[in-house]
Amino acid sequence: MSDYDNAFEMSPVPPPGPDAVPPEPFRGIYGMPAFVTIPTDDLTASVDFWTRGLGFFELFSIPGAVVHLRRWAFQDVLLVPAAGVPEQAPAMSVSFACVLGQLDQLVETCRAVRPDSVDGPRDTPWNTRDVTVTTPENARIVLTAAKPFDPDSEEARNLAAVGITAPDAGGDNAEHG
Repeated sequence: MSDYDNAFEMSPVPPPGPDAVPPEPFRGIYGMPAFVTIPTDDLTASVDFWTRGLGFFELFSIPGAVVHLRRWAFQDVLLVPAAGVPEQAPAMSVSFACVLGQLDQLVETCRAVRPDSVDGPRDTPWNTRDVTVTTPENARIVLTAAKPFDPDSEEARNLAAVGITAPDAGGDNAEHG
């Protein structure tokens, strides 16, 4: 993976670091490049968990049809009514970026709304800290935060092995998190 462009300016995700500040919730209307549709048999409980626990807000709703939730730009979730939900969370998950300084608070708020909803945090080989949350709809949501880049870390070596290097390490890539 050595032939790609630095396109960090397209993302609302701030560069990782101890002072990283999450972007404000984005209330604009745009053509969504990707989104998740999640069926729920209790829209009220689902909206409550997603807003109080996960920090989303209700962008708009069409009664009886859809509740459109969002955090940052390009973090869109559509909750739709369904007759039932799966009895257990599937192996598949969807991930939403956050900043490292938010993870503890998100874990706390999710546990306050649903005590057994959180698994983690755990550090990944690609330099993130992840928390897995199971929502009332039994969706697996991964909150993922880039850790500050340490060029001497195992994670940096993992990334370098696939062609992702920090600018000062001889590549022209931005620090990856």
